[in-house]
Amino acid sequence: MKNIHFLLRVVLILSVFVGFDFAAASAHANRLIGEQPLSKIAIHKVTIALRDSATIKASPLVLGIKGNDTEWVNVDFEYEEPSDDDWIGVFSPAKFNGSNCYMENDSKEQAPYICTSPIKYQFANFSNSNYRKTGKASVKFQLINQRADFSFALFAGGLSNPKLVAVSNSISFANPKAPVYPRLAQGKSWDEMTVTWTSGYNIHEAIPFVQWGLMGQHKKRSPAGTLTFNRNSMCGSPARTVGWRDPGFIHTSFLKDLWPNSVYTYMMGHLLSNGSYIWSKKYSFRSSPYPGQNSLQRAIIFGDMGKAERDGSNEYNNYQPGSLNTTDQLIKDLKNIDIIFHIGDITYSNGYISQWDQFTAQVEPIASTVPYMIASGNHERDWPGTGSFYDTMDSGGECGVLAETMFYVPAENRAKFWYSTDYGMFHFCIADSEHDWREGTEQYRFIEHCLASADRKKQPWLIFAAHRVLGYSSDKYYGLEGSFEEPMGRESLQRLWQKYKVDIAFYGHVHNYERSCPIYQNQCVNSETSHYSGIVNGTIHVVVGGGGAHLSEFSSVNTSWSLYKDHDWGFVKLTAFNQSSLLFEYMKSSDGKVYDSFTISRDYKDVLACVHDGCEATTLTSKSH
Repeated sequence: MKNIHFLLRVVLILSVFVGFDFAAASAHANRLIGEQPLSKIAIHKVTIALRDSATIKASPLVLGIKGNDTEWVNVDFEYEEPSDDDWIGVFSPAKFNGSNCYMENDSKEQAPYICTSPIKYQFANFSNSNYRKTGKASVKFQLINQRADFSFALFAGGLSNPKLVAVSNSISFANPKAPVYPRLAQGKSWDEMTVTWTSGYNIHEAIPFVQWGLMGQHKKRSPAGTLTFNRNSMCGSPARTVGWRDPGFIHTSFLKDLWPNSVYTYMMGHLLSNGSYIWSKKYSFRSSPYPGQNSLQRAIIFGDMGKAERDGSNEYNNYQPGSLNTTDQLIKDLKNIDIIFHIGDITYSNGYISQWDQFTAQVEPIASTVPYMIASGNHERDWPGTGSFYDTMDSGGECGVLAETMFYVPAENRAKFWYSTDYGMFHFCIADSEHDWREGTEQYRFIEHCLASADRKKQPWLIFAAHRVLGYSSDKYYGLEGSFEEPMGRESLQRLWQKYKVDIAFYGHVHNYERSCPIYQNQCVNSETSHYSGIVNGTIHVVVGGGGAHLSEFSSVNTSWSLYKDHDWGFVKLTAFNQSSLLFEYMKSSDGKVYDSFTISRDYKDVLACVHDGCEATTLTSKSH
């Protein structure tokens, strides 16, 4: 959240000049972040108040009999002392008492009865406003296969002082360990696709692989590597404490030597020790075009979508309309999308590990079909004393481990989340704003190398992206700082954008949409607004952080370089028709219609042309012979 970071900077200034207690205030500021609704539950304060007259029952008992990874569950309950504060918690694994509590601080302190957060919750009166009068109601939950059984608990006393009054029967998927939720990503070469998925099978139980091939032709098998992590891999609470949940096993297979622009089908499989196979559903994807290939190519870019629930549970701050609308619009238009970039703040799990499963299930229809490329944001990486550029607690103790493991990116070191990737006529340079990007750093050298390595004859469309706004934004809190950017952002990088003639730079972090003019050193260099042609003499900066998280306010200052602002959820679509023509469209998530657009038309010589701070060295020649 941008306002929290502004508050922390103010607090730091106060600490220097008036002896203000920065540590205490910063801890308070981080508690204000609040994007994760599960953090509102004081689970460690639960007291036992079981009542014989209170009942709660869940059905059906077995889920996924037909192979489904998602099922709706009915939960019926009765309580003779009903209140509007009563709520239902969904626990997985089903046994949730505190017999194995992890105490992060004093091991001598009294262990709570429950030390693991539910994976979701809903208020008892959600579906029946008469619950307070009748004491009877039912709630529907949508559950996903998460490698364990489930139970449901009825609590009185609200979220802040919960009293456990009834516990349900347990229910389970037919095969809790099944391979689920594939996530495609570009490999380190254009003709490689990676498939990452989650299962409950350790490598000692089963051998993971992908069976794949051209549609209608003979299938081959490629092995998969397996990763996982434990509680000690987390950097702090809640990820190490109430938010911890076993992540299962994350498998990645590398499908190589793909034919360009070809449709492949694939299935994830596990060979059990008894010789039998466990199979996923059947999926398909279209392979990447050859770099420079002159064909229709379409990329989607957005940030800060977060996870939402279709059953209405865990609702906080309007995430569900934005996140689900973005997801649904992308699913609706999937046949017209080739690759997706989600540039940071992926799930907003903030240390509640179960939410990553929920997110991968939410985007499965998309990520199983087109490459779903991610960038690192503050809610994935930042934690004090762990090497993140920002010493905040925004990751909830995850310190990058979840993002680095759950999704593949073609980085040399996934703990340093910067990478390049090619898609046809596009060359993408993805930066990691949670590590130092300033001149002289390892990342700065990567950014320059990535930009310099673009062959603009083959790949004329050069795109830069990062989570935080390293360029320009009219965000309210950036405005109060007077920077209209992440401090030290464009000061460090604008020379590179100009030198290598970056077409468009994209950012998230600020939860709205804004487009700048082509700009260099705070000055618009082109008076056009909807069609750009000829020489590339400045970079267009776009904030596209309205993927789903609560919206950010704009500054009251009317910045001269801002051409279009929208306080709404949405995403950007880039369409390269050929090597001379690009279409940019901003679409609202609510209806999928275009609300801002522009085109770029130019020839190769326009990219080569000399511009201010973007000229190749020249010299005089001797007389020709």
